[in-house]
Parts: sequence; structure tokens; C-alpha cells
Amino acid sequence: MKERKRYGAALSLGGFLLCPALTLILIECYTHNPFGTMQPVMAVWVLNLVFYWMTALFFLLLIGQLRFALMAETVLAMVVGLANYYVLAFRSSPILPWDIYSFRTAASVADNFSYALPGKVWLVLAGFVLLLAAEWFLPGRIITWKRGWRRRLACLGVCCLLISGFTTLLHQPAVVSGLKLYDKLFTPDAMQRRNGCAVAFLMELKYLIVEKPEGYDAQMAAEILGSYGEEVGTDVMGSANGPDGNAGGVNAAGSPDVTDNKPNIIVVMNEAFSDMGVIGELDTGRDYVPFLHELQQGADNTITGTLHVSVLGGNTANTEFEFLTGSSMAFFPEGSIPYQQYIRGELPSMASELKAQGYETVAMHPYHASGWSRNKVYPWFGFDRMVFLNEFENPEYIRKYVSDKSDYDKIIEIYEQKDPEKPLFLFNVTMQNHGGYGQSFDNFTPNITAEEIKSQSLSDYLSLISISDSQFRRLISYFAAQDEDTMIVMFGDHQPNDSVANPIWRANAVDPGELSQEQEASRYEVPFVIWANFDIGESNDGNLSVNYLAGEVLRQAGLPLSPYRSYLEALQREYPVISARQILDDEGNTVGQDEKEALDKLREYQQIQYYMMFDRK
Repeated sequence: MKERKRYGAALSLGGFLLCPALTLILIECYTHNPFGTMQPVMAVWVLNLVFYWMTALFFLLLIGQLRFALMAETVLAMVVGLANYYVLAFRSSPILPWDIYSFRTAASVADNFSYALPGKVWLVLAGFVLLLAAEWFLPGRIITWKRGWRRRLACLGVCCLLISGFTTLLHQPAVVSGLKLYDKLFTPDAMQRRNGCAVAFLMELKYLIVEKPEGYDAQMAAEILGSYGEEVGTDVMGSANGPDGNAGGVNAAGSPDVTDNKPNIIVVMNEAFSDMGVIGELDTGRDYVPFLHELQQGADNTITGTLHVSVLGGNTANTEFEFLTGSSMAFFPEGSIPYQQYIRGELPSMASELKAQGYETVAMHPYHASGWSRNKVYPWFGFDRMVFLNEFENPEYIRKYVSDKSDYDKIIEIYEQKDPEKPLFLFNVTMQNHGGYGQSFDNFTPNITAEEIKSQSLSDYLSLISISDSQFRRLISYFAAQDEDTMIVMFGDHQPNDSVANPIWRANAVDPGELSQEQEASRYEVPFVIWANFDIGESNDGNLSVNYLAGEVLRQAGLPLSPYRSYLEALQREYPVISARQILDDEGNTVGQDEKEALDKLREYQQIQYYMMFDRK
């Protein structure tokens, strides 16, 4: 009997130590080989094992039976790991703590992606099934609660405190640097590969809340902004208007003269629109975006250039946030979504600035209102009206999304029905080109392929943006014939995910897993176009980040700038690109992470942005 008990105890201890370790290995194998990527080996493996053992202990205290406790942890890891595999495949970034806020948005578009699994993932799933079968044969109940639920709750509380303390430990800079953990938030996929899924996720929890910048002073931030508003007679948040609300004067940064003319401004943030030729040679036999290239050759009253964005393959809301507010994702945690995490009330934006100048402000998106919490955020930004999918009558669909044709028809309809006494500002986010390439649909036949590249995803994507290009030509043609001065702005929110890009890399003899810094940066470049049916001049070499683009539009429209926009205009001369992915100075030099924290101008921008976002009231 004693031998049997000792054997049972040894088996229980062995199972408790070994099964979480096997769970750790399997969850990592979904997306990478942990034995080759998790560095430094000893520190990272020990930290991850400690977390999995603590999690197993929590389930053991909760359930009371070893086999079921370990099986619960294994099933949870199997499901979470598979979800992480899909998220990484769909948007080129793993699951992050703040994705809980994006669950509804992700669910609303989930049915347009392919869920086919490669052989290696099936092997991982088979490994989980075998582990579950082995855990079933471990001893059953080994914990009894003779004194009832109070002791159980107390033990569970202690276990939770241990996990909380362990997480806090990973948030300490001394621990991170001492153990040489990878802490570059702008590459969360690399962070996960190097640190392991669990440790990387726990480290990122630190950034659920944006902390005040070092040396932050709200009064100083307000005074700096105030200095940019003095010449236009405005407070630090409002539009640059005179006391009677009429635009006038020249902004403090020396923009082109402000005029009394108020043109209509229509902004099209085109879903996943980009010219993938920026990452490598792409021979398609015929031009897939001829109108874009025509505009880039120096069309009349047209400004084109390269826009540097902060996201790749998804998180569209962050590009529109940067455009509308002038704030940069460079100073937010990687992967965070300000729309869902940080905006809880009125926030100055391009919409509120133009509304103060007498504009009718409309936000339009041919999809569900709740996506990225837009139906909550847009009113806080100053939009008078929101137009979502429910207001599109019998639209044309391409795949599962409203086509650009129907989207632009709605823009024209709103323009024709607007108050003739008020200029229109319309901000439109399209849906036609949304991710989920490589599937077959009755209403979409790809007609563009790249020579010597066999990729259905790439063919689908090129065919979709070709349609977008032709429909944008139609939109421009319509407004070219209108009497009212109108400006059209179009830019992509991000490039498509790796299912489109990787075949191009490989065709150009580039390993997608071994990209240089310059090649990585090219994945965050999209085109932008500012066109007008009145004189704005021409330029085709613009190079800026999204946070500056709205200010550029307002300047070209001859409209006054708010103090914040004026501040950004001055900053742009020194740092024309400030995104979460890259910072460039006026000579095109890359500013590193350490330099970013040391440069006075960038620290000042971070403090002013924090003031505008969280402290201005």
C-alpha cells in the first residue's frame, strides 16, 4: 500500500511538472520553433515554465483533481494557441492584451478569412490530443477541502497574488534588462518568438494604460500650444477662427494664406489600398493601378506621395485615428487601439475643427456601426452624421463587402443632398478590399496575376485594388465636372497581410523571415493623393506620416489651422515621419528607439499629445 501511495505521489508530481512543460512547447509550436527562437534560453524557458506551473496550480486548487486541472490548462492552451495562430496569419501580429476590446470587430469580419490549416498545425493539435489522453490516466482527486469553501478561496487568492506578483516582476525594467528579455513593442511577433507567448503577453499588460511621459507638465504643454494660437486668436484646443467664428489670418507656422473660400473636403481612407511594387518587382503584364500612376506623374492640381502608417494587415482604426486627431501611434503601446482603450469623451479632431468653421461633417463606412466602436467615437470627434451599412440601399457587393462603386455612389448622393449653404466634410472608410484573400466567390473573378508568382491571395488583392483604382477615377471625374470647389483625399490605411506580401518577397529572392530594416519599413508605406477641382498646385514627391496628412489637406484647402495643427506643421519640418514603425528626420535618417527618448522635440510632442488625449480638460 505504501509503495502504491509513493508511486501515486511520484506520478502526480511528475505529471504536475511535466505536463505544463509539454503544454508550453506545444503552444509555441503553433507559430514557431521555440527551441530555435526563445532567447536567452535559460531565463525565458524558466519564466514561461513558472507561469504554466502557477496556472496549473490555480486549476488544481479550483478543481481539486490533478488530471482535470492539467487537462483544463491544456485545453485552454490549445484553444488560445490556435486563435493566436489565426490572428498572426490574418494581421501579421499575435494576440495582444488589448485585443479583448476588439473582439466584436474581429468577430464581424471573421467569416471572410480562410481557416485551412497547414500540416504542422495539425501535428501540434495531434500533440495536444495525445497530451490530454496521457493526462487522463493521472491520479484523480488529491486535494480535499475539509474546512469548506473558505480555505479554498484563501488558497486561490494566494495563487492569484503569486501570478499577479510574477506579472509585476516582468514589468520591472531592471528585471527585463537583467534577464535580457526582448522588449521591442513595435515588433510583437518577434517579442512573442523570443520571450514565449505567455511571458510576452504578461509583459505587454503593462501598457494597457498609457502612463504620463517622464517630466510631463500639463501647464507647460498648454503654454506651448497657446504660443501657436496667439496669432489666430483661439484657445489651445479650438479651431483657428476669429472671435466671430469666421476663418481669417495666417497660422503661426507660416502656412499658405488662409482664404475665405471653404471647399468641400471628401476623404477616402481606402481599405488595404497600396502599390505592392514598393516592396519588390512585380510584373503583372498590365498596370493594376493605372489611374494612381497617372496622378503620380504630375496631374494638374494634384499632390501625391508616400504615406507612412503605423499598422500592417489590420487595425484600420489606428490610421484613421492618426489622420483625424494628428496624434501618433508612436507614443502608444504596440497593437493598442485608442478608439477602444483611451477615448472616453470629446476629442479635438479634423471634424470638430471644420465643424467650428461652419462645415457639415459626415462620417461614412459601409459596414457595421459598432466596428472599432466608431458609433461611439465619431460623435466625440465632432461628426454631425454617421452613415453605416444600414443606410446603403441594395448596394453592390464584391465578395462579402460593399463595393467601392456603391460606396462612391453614396458619397455622390450625400454631396447632392447637402445644404447648399454649407461646405461638406465627409470622411469615408471603404471596405471592398478587406482581408480574407484566396477564397472563391460567385461575384468576384480575379483578372490580374503576377508572372512567375503562383498565389491566389496576391491575384485576388491585385484584382481588387484594380477595381478600386478605376472607381476612384470615376469619383474624380464626377467632381471635376462640379461647380463647387471640392478637394478629394485618398490614401490606404495599411498594406495587406503577409499572404499577399510573402510571395512577392520570395519572387525577388528575399526571405520574408529575414527582412532588413529598410525592407520592414517598406511594408508600412501606402500612397496618398490630394486632388482638387481648383488650383492647388502639383507635387509628386511627398513623404510624410499619417498624423501630418490632415494638416496638409487643410493648408492646401486654404483653411486656418488649430494651434495643435500649427505645432505639428512646425514639427513636420524637422521630423516628417513619426509613426509607430519608423521615425525619420528631415534628412531621411532613421531615429532609433533610444534616440527617440532622448530627443527634446520628440519628448515634447509626446507630452503635448498626452495633454491633448488625457489632460486637456
